[in-house]
Amino acid sequence: MSMLWTVGAFIVALAPLIMVHEFGHYLVARWCGVKVLRFCVGFGKPLLSKRWSRDGTEWALAAIPFGGYVKMLDEREEPVAPELLPFAFNRQPVFKRMLIVVAGPLTNLLFAAVIYCGIFMAGVTDLKPILGEPAAGSPAVLAGFQSGDRVTSINGEAIATWSEMRKALLEAMMDRQQLEITVVTSGNHAEIRALKPVLTQDGDLEGDPAEKLGMTLLRPRLDPVIGAVTPDSPAALAGLQPGDVVLSIDGSVIANWGQAVERIRPAYDKVLTIDVMRSGTQKRFQLAPVRIIENGLPIGRLGIAVKPDPERYAPLMIEVRYGLFQSLGHAAVEVWDTSALSLRVIGRMIVGRVSIKNISGPVTIADYAGQSAKMGISPYLRFIAFISISLGVLNLLPIPVLDGGHLMYYLVELFKGSPVSDSVLEAGQKIGFGILGLLMLFALYNDIHRLIAG
Repeated sequence: MSMLWTVGAFIVALAPLIMVHEFGHYLVARWCGVKVLRFCVGFGKPLLSKRWSRDGTEWALAAIPFGGYVKMLDEREEPVAPELLPFAFNRQPVFKRMLIVVAGPLTNLLFAAVIYCGIFMAGVTDLKPILGEPAAGSPAVLAGFQSGDRVTSINGEAIATWSEMRKALLEAMMDRQQLEITVVTSGNHAEIRALKPVLTQDGDLEGDPAEKLGMTLLRPRLDPVIGAVTPDSPAALAGLQPGDVVLSIDGSVIANWGQAVERIRPAYDKVLTIDVMRSGTQKRFQLAPVRIIENGLPIGRLGIAVKPDPERYAPLMIEVRYGLFQSLGHAAVEVWDTSALSLRVIGRMIVGRVSIKNISGPVTIADYAGQSAKMGISPYLRFIAFISISLGVLNLLPIPVLDGGHLMYYLVELFKGSPVSDSVLEAGQKIGFGILGLLMLFALYNDIHRLIAG
């Protein structure tokens, strides 16, 4: 069921992004007077097709869902009747061809802005940027951060939520810049703390940037009651059930859920004895946590989750809601910042300052789709918006066979005064497919590595 949920969430997220992208090409092509022969979602042989518009466009659905295309009338692909030559793509002025090519990626960016605008108008619920006890020996400890500190600004930019703080930290880690973080302490005093975030030697950006710096989120002390048990996990196989109250682990009394986590995480290489209370009866279980890798370190996991207690989390939550015009402004900023961050990551990969381990393939993206969908409609919509931006930015890269590659050819034509030669186009196509093939290999390797590492 979990696999079906993940695949379903992935397809539901991907399909509209492909349609939006191709519809951008289609609308601008029609506006520029170009005849569109086929609008297809997916690659390969069309499974379904229908012509119902007066312009004769064939609307099709193909078997391979990872993409789509808009086929336009073009002399370079097939003979064109003399009376239809004015409607052929290749006969259009270079500015029109540039508009048609760039329309797809820009529509993806616009689609993301619309999603963000709706989210901001509906209201965004997030955690307040209040820190818990920093990890021992971490940069956060050396900078003087303490439990109860609430982050209010980073380098002069106001911070209202935990998500905003993580985003600012990620950008700082990429730039390796000194941070001036203003906090309000638990004693209600404003203080400025300097922090120098350091990227790992291999330029790995995976994981929580705050956690890498030792900055933990303040969490309420929850009762040690199991709320959920993952199927086929060590806990499920041993017989633990939702509603069990954890009394002790290896003889150590457990007073809250945090203490249970502290005992389980480092025990990936041993068998634990866990005493629980179930319906007034004390029971004992022996089980070994499964070893997984988190942020490059091994930890133990049993496959149990705490029973939610919304009332205890309420003081740590904040809801941000804006009007229409404010939402439009914040949405534009979100799209711009995410696009710029994506380009910076790509640039640093090219020069070797960021690891290629940060390239994600379809397996990882599908996993994120499933996780975000389980978290609720707002996180899922944010995920779709992020992927839409990524799709738009990727397609604008000057790689032959992508929209950005075609745009590059048309820019050359604009300055050269004549189209790029067929031999250059053919060579560029081979190079483009080679680059995309390498990227896909890296992405699949990273997906497999993440699956093996947990």
